[in-house]
Parts: sequence; structure tokens; C-alpha cells
Amino acid sequence: MPELPYVGDPAEADFQALYGPWSPWTPREVAQALAGWDRPWWLVGGWAIDAFTGTDRRHEDIDVGMLRAHVPDLLSYLGKPWHCWAAGSGALRPLTSDDDELPEWADQCWVRRHAWSPWVADFITAADVDGAWVFRRDPSVVLPLEQTTWERDGMAYQNPEIVLAFKAKLARDKDDADLERTWPLLDEHQRAWLRSTVERLHPGHHWLETMC
Repeated sequence: MPELPYVGDPAEADFQALYGPWSPWTPREVAQALAGWDRPWWLVGGWAIDAFTGTDRRHEDIDVGMLRAHVPDLLSYLGKPWHCWAAGSGALRPLTSDDDELPEWADQCWVRRHAWSPWVADFITAADVDGAWVFRRDPSVVLPLEQTTWERDGMAYQNPEIVLAFKAKLARDKDDADLERTWPLLDEHQRAWLRSTVERLHPGHHWLETMC
């Protein structure tokens, strides 16, 4: 049986021992893999913060945003040799040709070649209303999809204030660091949106001190 690669972070090592190792695509590799896919997608999470701030940090995975309604199209596009798994609520289940949507408990789709291969990408899905993006943390927030992303060099990224609004729920050390490197670069509209969203969803959050 192959040995898992060494991981310095104990929590990450436990995670990989349970779910399998990651060797994520780079943003360029994501773009190459999806070059022929005609559905919208965008980078989210820490990679989107890297792009916005012009800084970088270590990444355990890579998160790719997409609309939940387009999951069947993604499965069809990737096809063999890729295997896609529904992920969410601490569970993983393979998606097969008989699946026409993610199960209710899942909001993510992990991709790898086979059982002994590392995961390469985590597709994070968003619900939509007639193509408009719905904020999973607060479904009352519905925005035109084009207003939730920005582009550079042909690559779409989720707006930094939205990335941080997602990160506020867990507020891990890396999320705190992402806030610190992003907040000074946000414009007033972005700051106001993020501040009001965190206040509404997470009253008393320690990030609010930074957002004063």
C-alpha cells in the first residue's frame, strides 16, 4: 500500500489520512483543464486572495467556483480518466453517470484520477436564481454573477470581500491572515459590504475589530 506523503501540520495530516492526499492543480493547470468547458467558473478561496493582493501563501488545495446547476455538465466534460466525488458535511461519495445533480448534503465536488491518486481540485458550487449567484451563507443575497467576480489575464476570481465573507465562518489562522493582507486594499464599497455581512451573520466576530 502506498505511503501518504509527509505533512507537517498534524491537523492536515489527519485530514489526508482520512480522505486522501492532495496535489492540487495550479491556477494555470485549472485553466488548461477547463479550456474547452463553456460554463462559467472562477477561482475562490486563498488563491483568489493571492491574485487580488499580489502576495502568496501555501495552499493545501485549490477551490474552483461554479454554479450547482452545471455539475452534470462538469461530469460530462471531464469524463474519463477523472473521477468526481460529492463532498460535504464530512462525507464523500463518488458521482457516477447516473447522477444528474449533487446530493442535498453536498456543495462541493472533489476530482482525482483514481483511488490511489491525489485530489487535484475542489469545485465549490453556488445555487443560482435564473443565472444569478446566490450566497450560500445567506441565500437572501442574490447578485448578478458578473458582479461577484473580477478578471485578470483571462482568469476569473471571486471578489475578495465575498471570499472573506465565506472565510469568516471558520476564521482559521490562514483566514485571519487573508483578512489582514486584503483589508487595506479593499475599496469603501467592498469594506462596507464585508463589514455588514460579518456583523449580520457573525455578531461579535473578532474580525470586526479590524473592520472598524
